[in-house]
Amino acid sequence: MAKPLPYLVSLLLCLSLAIPSGARDERGGLKRRRLENVKLFVFGDSYADTGNCPKSLASSWKEPYGITFPGEPAGRFSNGRVLTDYIASFLGIPSPLPYQLRKTGKESSALGMNFAYGGTGVFNTLAKEPNMTTQIDLFQQLVEEKLYTKQDLNSSIAVVSVGGNDYATHMATNGSLQATFTESVINQLAMNIKRIHGLGVRKVAVTTMEPLGCLPAITASNSHKNCSETENSLTEFHNQMLTKTVQNLNNETGNVAFGIIDLHRAFLSALKLRGNHTGSSKFESPLKPCCVGVEREYSCGSTDQMSGAKKYTVCEKPQLSFFWDMIHPSHQGYELLQ
Repeated sequence: MAKPLPYLVSLLLCLSLAIPSGARDERGGLKRRRLENVKLFVFGDSYADTGNCPKSLASSWKEPYGITFPGEPAGRFSNGRVLTDYIASFLGIPSPLPYQLRKTGKESSALGMNFAYGGTGVFNTLAKEPNMTTQIDLFQQLVEEKLYTKQDLNSSIAVVSVGGNDYATHMATNGSLQATFTESVINQLAMNIKRIHGLGVRKVAVTTMEPLGCLPAITASNSHKNCSETENSLTEFHNQMLTKTVQNLNNETGNVAFGIIDLHRAFLSALKLRGNHTGSSKFESPLKPCCVGVEREYSCGSTDQMSGAKKYTVCEKPQLSFFWDMIHPSHQGYELLQ
């Protein structure tokens, strides 16, 4: 099982309140064995998706995705494990079953379920897959069908990873961004996580948004040398509003029902950013992706429609790349977030 991410310590501090007092040892620490009873429900985008996107459409089901883990394409937008896998490992449980695989019989839904779809957001995006509201609808349907009991939900945790695709879609369709759009994203996100909690989930943790200006899709314009200050400022504004909103929600509920997983800080730490420039890092070229299309119109996983020839290249040492493709961290990138 993958080793836990250091930054998930903050998640445990938030979620430990969901564990019954009897699950603590004589020092007040958590008994790891009792965490195996926790059910994990996941909502969001490609950072959390472990196999929900359709095989006929998503690059995550094409080579070379999955070459590090599990050794072949398995629906994860990386060469290996993604955020969901590491959070589950940290909690001492298997990665929850993707919603689309719930009827295969190959895995059990007893430990939770993953409703995340790559490319989606709080609102509708350029992807046609279910947005967050619809993902929660799917979860509610399972609750109403009594797949999960009240006791199940009382020992459950929800993780939400969403936001980047909303901004990408808004910029692509409108060309500019106003502060009011960020407010609408945060307000809808707040409604969504309150709804998850209202369905019986004890603790809901939402990720801050990664520094968008550091994604290879953005840094390609300067040969992956520096992050974009413009996009990173947008990200920081979003995260400040998100943090304040989560604090307000906790004040409303009178307990720590909602928490933050600081993915933004984790990225900055792993990339060793100094301003918008990378410093000393474990990675050879921190902002450069490992898997890229051979030309502008191609991307990681692309093939020629006629011949089937590969239209992408993969770096010689994926373990030295923080980013796998133009958007997503590599297996090693996720592993070293802190």
